[in-house]
Amino acid sequence: MERERLSYLQIHPLDNVLVALRDLPKGFEVDFEGAHFLLKNAVAAKHKFTISALEQDAPVFMYGVLVGKMNNAVDQGEVITTENLRHASDDFKMGSRKLAWTKPDVSKFENRTFNGFHRSNGTVGTANYWLVIPLVFCENRNVLTLKAALEEKLGYQVESKDYSEEVDALISRYQSGASTDDLLNIDLSSAKATRDKRRLFPNVDGVKFLNHDMGCGGTRMDSDALCGLLAGYITHPNVAGATVLSLGCQHAQASILRDEIKKRDENFDKPLFVFEQQFEGTEQELMHKAIKATFVGLAEANLQERQPAPLNKLCVGLECGGSDGFSGISANPALGYLSDILVSLGGSVILAEFPELCGVEQELSDRCIDEPTAEKFMHLMKTYNAKAEADGSGFYMNPSPGNIRDGLITDAIKSAGAAKKGGSSPVTAVVDYPELANYPGLNLLCTPGNDVESTTAEVAAGANIVLFTTGLGTPTGNPITPVVKLSTNTKTFQKMPDIIDLNCGTIIDGEETIEEAAHRILDYVIEVANGTCQPKAVKLGQDDFIPWRRGVSL
Repeated sequence: MERERLSYLQIHPLDNVLVALRDLPKGFEVDFEGAHFLLKNAVAAKHKFTISALEQDAPVFMYGVLVGKMNNAVDQGEVITTENLRHASDDFKMGSRKLAWTKPDVSKFENRTFNGFHRSNGTVGTANYWLVIPLVFCENRNVLTLKAALEEKLGYQVESKDYSEEVDALISRYQSGASTDDLLNIDLSSAKATRDKRRLFPNVDGVKFLNHDMGCGGTRMDSDALCGLLAGYITHPNVAGATVLSLGCQHAQASILRDEIKKRDENFDKPLFVFEQQFEGTEQELMHKAIKATFVGLAEANLQERQPAPLNKLCVGLECGGSDGFSGISANPALGYLSDILVSLGGSVILAEFPELCGVEQELSDRCIDEPTAEKFMHLMKTYNAKAEADGSGFYMNPSPGNIRDGLITDAIKSAGAAKKGGSSPVTAVVDYPELANYPGLNLLCTPGNDVESTTAEVAAGANIVLFTTGLGTPTGNPITPVVKLSTNTKTFQKMPDIIDLNCGTIIDGEETIEEAAHRILDYVIEVANGTCQPKAVKLGQDDFIPWRRGVSL
C-alpha cells in the first residue's frame, strides 16, 4: 500500500520542535495542529524548527525529554542551530519501578530457528573462528608473522584488488606529460573484495589475528581490563579456540587471563594454547610451536558443525555510529522494535555507549528491574560524566562535527534518539566494562560512544550479532561477530552500498512502518546467524578491534 511521504514530523506529543523530513525552503507553509506559519529560514532535512516562539533560556523538548535550552529568543518557524541552542538535560534520581510494557506480536518468529555452533556452556555461536591474540603489544609482530604464514595457505585471506594497475595508469599518463587536472580526472575503477572459498577447514569461518597497543606500560587497571576483554573473546560462542602469545614480563600476565576466563566460564574446555617468548627463546621456536598448535586446534574446530538453535540463543549488540537527524526516527526505533521481539522470545540485547544515554537516565533507571540495578546504572553514568567533566570534556562534548552537520546539535538530542535502539522492555542487567552482558532481556553495558571501542566491548560481553545503525556511513566491523550495517536514510544507502547492508530510509520515505522494517531486519539477522548470508563488513574483512583504556573516551 502506498503511503504519503510527510514533510515534517513531531516525534512526541510533548515536543516543541518539528523535524524536517526533506529540505524545506524559506517561506515553506507549515500547517500543524491548527497552527499556520511560514518558515523563517530554509531548513535542511534532519534539522529542527520551532512550533511556536521561544524565549531565551526556554526549554526545548524532543522525544518527550529535555534536549536543550535557547541561548536567545527565536520566532515561530525558526531553525534550531548550535548558535541558538545549548545542551541541557534533566537531572535524575531513584524513582519508582516502571516495568509495564507492551510485548509485540512474535507469532511470526516464535518457532523460527537458526543453525549455529553449540558450545558446552549452553551458548550458541553464529560463526566458528579461531583466535590468535597477543597479551601485550610486544607480540604484535609475531602475531602478524603467524598471519602471514597461515591465512593465505588455509584459504582465509580476503583477496583485495591492490590498485597497482591504477597506479601503473597514473605513471604512464604522468610520463606522457599529463597535466594535474588530467591525472585527477582519470577514471580509476573501484576495487572489490571477495573471500577465497577454498578453505582447508570448511567448518571454520576464519582465523582472526588481533593486535592492540596495551598489556604493559599503563595502569594495572588497564591491563587487568584487557585480560577481561580478551577472556570475553576467548570464551565467546563464536570462537572455537585460541592461540595466545605472551612476552612473559608484562603486566597482563597469562595467569590473570586464565582467571578472567574462569570467571566467565567455570568449566571452560576449548583448546587454548599460550606461548611465552621469554620462555621459548628464539622466534623460530615460538613460531614453530604456535603454528603446530594452531593447526591442530583448527583441525579439532573443523569437527564442529552447525545445528538448529532457538532465537533465544541470539545475543544482539545494538550500536550506532555516524548518526544523523534521522537515526532516532528510522533505524534506531526499528532496532528497538526488534529488541522487544527478541526479549519477548527470551533472547538478549545489549545497549551500550553510555555518553549517548545522557538525558534519558531517568527513563532507563525507572525501567530497571529493581533498585540495586537502577542504582548501579545511575552510579556508572554519574562517575563516567564526572571524570569527563574533570578532564574538561563532559558528555555534552560527544556529538561529532558530522553529527552536528546532520541535525544532532546537542548530546541530549543524539542520546534521546540513540536510546530508541533499546526498545521498551525492562532493563534486566546493568554491566560494567568488560564483563558479560548476555543475560536474557535488555542489558545496559557501560562503554564509550566511540564506535569501535563500544563494538569491541559488546562482543566481549557476549554479542553474537551486532546491529549497527549509521546515517553518515561507516565501515566498522569486528573480528569474530558479524556486524550488520543499517542506513537511517536512503541517500546514504544508495551512496555507500559497498559497506551498508540494509536501508531503513524506507521509513522516512513512507514505504515501510517501523514494525515492518524490524521484521525485515530480523529475517536478515536469522540468515546471518545461519551462516547463509555474510554482511559487508565480513566480506571486506573489516576486523576492527580497539580495547577501551578506562579514561575519557566519548
